[in-house]
Amino acid sequence: MAETKNVILCVDDEKTVLETLQQQLKSIFKNKYLIEIAESGEEALEVLDDLLEDGYITILIITDWQMPGMKGDELLIHVNKHDNKIIKILLTGHAPEEAVQRAFNEARLDHYIQKPWKKDDLEVKIQLLK
Repeated sequence: MAETKNVILCVDDEKTVLETLQQQLKSIFKNKYLIEIAESGEEALEVLDDLLEDGYITILIITDWQMPGMKGDELLIHVNKHDNKIIKILLTGHAPEEAVQRAFNEARLDHYIQKPWKKDDLEVKIQLLK
């Protein structure tokens, strides 16, 4: 039987943010988790479906709020309806307070990190995964 690998999904419409997140997460976790990326909420849902179909388990999603199309809080609410065990982090500099509150209330948001962030802050928020 093939080993099931756990996945961390990063969602942001800025490539530099995704690259930075990938580098930091790989530095924190080494090769313990597969790090996947998506550039929109819609793409993230497709990636999540593909991963599930291929037998992967998404354990953490880190998403921006301000993206074209689906906002980060909407994405997290959708994700929570399908799998409330996924740890959810909103990483943003532009989310209005009501969007963050909605994510906490309706998506069971685990953490909120303000952009720009420091690697140490990110590491503290995800330390339970180590």
